[in-house]
Amino acid sequence: MTRWRYAAATDTGLVRDLNEDAIFVDDMMAVVADGMGGHAAGEVASAMAVELLDFDFHLRPTVEGLQRAIEEANRQILSDARETPEHFGMGTTVIAVGLTEDGDGVISPTLFNVGDSRAYQLRDGALRQLSEDHSVAEEWVRMGRLTPEEALVHPRRHQLTRTLGVEESVDVDVVSVVASPGDRLLLCSDGLSNELSAETIAQLASAPAPLDEAVSALVDAARSAGGHDNISAILVEFDEVTNTATPIKRTVSTARPPAAALSGTRSYRRSRPASRFTWRVVAALVVLAAVVAGGIAVVRWYAYSTYFLGEDAGVVAVFQGQPQGVLWYKAHKITDTAYSVSQLRPLDQRALAHTISEPTLTAALNYATYLHNAWRLSQPATPTTTVVTSTSGVTTTTTKKVG
Repeated sequence: MTRWRYAAATDTGLVRDLNEDAIFVDDMMAVVADGMGGHAAGEVASAMAVELLDFDFHLRPTVEGLQRAIEEANRQILSDARETPEHFGMGTTVIAVGLTEDGDGVISPTLFNVGDSRAYQLRDGALRQLSEDHSVAEEWVRMGRLTPEEALVHPRRHQLTRTLGVEESVDVDVVSVVASPGDRLLLCSDGLSNELSAETIAQLASAPAPLDEAVSALVDAARSAGGHDNISAILVEFDEVTNTATPIKRTVSTARPPAAALSGTRSYRRSRPASRFTWRVVAALVVLAAVVAGGIAVVRWYAYSTYFLGEDAGVVAVFQGQPQGVLWYKAHKITDTAYSVSQLRPLDQRALAHTISEPTLTAALNYATYLHNAWRLSQPATPTTTVVTSTSGVTTTTTKKVG
């Protein structure tokens, strides 16, 4: 037998105008969905996900049932986005814990995760993160390309690698939760986990206070820390818990059902025929063309954004471009200077052989003059002699080179 008590809270935060989070919790399931997309589409996606998980899981409260519920939510969000132009691009994360029943009738908690909303387990004041963030930065941490500290400030820390409503198929992490009576589980959107440290979360979520007070304290603390995003939290505490005899830890990939099977599934909204070639296709092609053109322009700008000094037939010359070239953009000569390479100091000649970069043409010409003048000053002075003669009271001074 597994039973829990629960409390939940959600808040728009101090920066966003709209709360795109959606939450649900009862005595069988807890869900947090963090929507994304403009024109309130994120709110639509998260609400659809929560409603569909609530409906489908209660019909079939098993691991497979919750997997199917997530698959159905992904399909319905995609379908709605195709049919409703203002919902194009919407998606949502999902973090859910369901009390699932196995073939032996054992009911135990199972965690399902897509995105970067998080699940934590608290026991005796200690905090343990159960879920893995599906973001670019966190994936790189797991690959060893970033440290956890670098991931906290990396510009791609908010770029998700998995969400509902983006692809026909989505990978879902499924993990059995091994718990004891008195353990608490915290499900939250990143509007809470990004604002609060692990120590603060542990302190507030495990406080010896009623669950509703603890969850309110978490949300209030996230607001006080900046409230840069929507804030949602669900806190459950186990009164009794039975752990499965065969724990699960796997990633499953949902698959789009065959067209023939779709007629028997419950639809979130009335479907209507969709044209393959819609305005969204045209818009996507226009955007793609703009991105390609912009990319080419950026590459060309970078390729010719600098000048450098180099040698051309024994003469110091000024070139424009990157010394090694960029893709098909090769450096080209702008002009020759009045100085030969032999009229530079040996050290400067070696530097010239590896090219000397300057930001502008004027700077390059001025530096070439500087190098030549430095060579002139380094040359030994020519010895001279002075002869003084006097004729009829007139003194004449003559300077002659020696040698």
